[in-house]
Amino acid sequence: MGCMLSQLAAKFAFFPPSPPTYQVKKGDNGKLTVVSSSSMPAPVADDPSLDVLLIDTKRGNKIVAFYLKNPYARLTVLYSHGNAADLGQLYDLFVQLKVNLRVNLMGYDYSGYGASTGKPSESNTYADIEAVYQYLQTEYGISQEDLILYGQSVGSGPTLHLAAKLPRLRGVVLHSGILSGLRVLCHVKFNFCFDIYQNIKKIQKVKCPVLVIHGTEDDVVNWLHGNGLWKMAREPYEPLWIKGGGHCNLELYPDYILHLCKFIYEMENTTTAIRLKRIRQSLSLPTRSNTNSSAQGDGCCKIKICQPKCLKCPKPRCGKCFRLPKSLCCWKPCNCCWKPECRLSCCCCCFCFKCSEWRCCVGIHKGINGKQEG
Repeated sequence: MGCMLSQLAAKFAFFPPSPPTYQVKKGDNGKLTVVSSSSMPAPVADDPSLDVLLIDTKRGNKIVAFYLKNPYARLTVLYSHGNAADLGQLYDLFVQLKVNLRVNLMGYDYSGYGASTGKPSESNTYADIEAVYQYLQTEYGISQEDLILYGQSVGSGPTLHLAAKLPRLRGVVLHSGILSGLRVLCHVKFNFCFDIYQNIKKIQKVKCPVLVIHGTEDDVVNWLHGNGLWKMAREPYEPLWIKGGGHCNLELYPDYILHLCKFIYEMENTTTAIRLKRIRQSLSLPTRSNTNSSAQGDGCCKIKICQPKCLKCPKPRCGKCFRLPKSLCCWKPCNCCWKPECRLSCCCCCFCFKCSEWRCCVGIHKGINGKQEG
């Protein structure tokens, strides 16, 4: 039943252009070229920065990808497009992003889109983006540290799917992203097994900065989706809410490219060391005080007991969970006592059953009654 509902949801989620706006043919030199099959202008055949690729996926499909090279690029953007477009319609946008953002850009068509084989489905899009990422690694030598994932609308699904698996990813851009497929159609508070692209779960697993871009007048994917994704991100970047922006026209607003340029610039200058420092700061606990009251409250358990303390390790040892001091200076072995003793002054004594002595930091007390030797 869940599988049937997922297939039904896929029919409402994917609208590949029919017929496709382009075709792929092999040239005399063996390289793939793009030929227009509609009134849309085809990518320039002699563009030296464009590589037309045919990539195999683990589900047996062959998908088409465009890789645009920028000689001045330090980062690469992997672009996952929306549900009603193909690469033939997006080529001009890719060129603008490549130049203005000074990045390499890899765009691809999902299975069943453009000249890609197969049928569009959630699982196929996951296999598609994984295949493209592996191709970037093996053929172009691009690591996740130098990669930014960009997902538009439905493309936010495969984008977050891959981002959740890459812990050292440089950044993520969610353009008119969705919380889940079912939540686009109706407002629900629960997750259902037949729902597709459950980004509401995966966004919390992304460990890199996340930029959210959304139009306030989006009548296809409500602005609340973008706001929800931004709030749930572990490392949210300053969002871009385009006032009056719809679902398919955000690229026309000047703030769109300006904010993207700012994000890319900061990601270029954010090293791994800086990112780790920010993570440590966000996870750091409040500094503990050396006072007796705070030492008792911040211990490993909350039982107020008197235990030996060392100036080099302010944490007291707990008699309940046996959490020991960090410093070795607190411990001085005794030949017959069942407990060690502390060199520093304290109010806790150690009793020896063999020699009937109370040992503490100030002297030795003979006898069970604890009277001190003269």
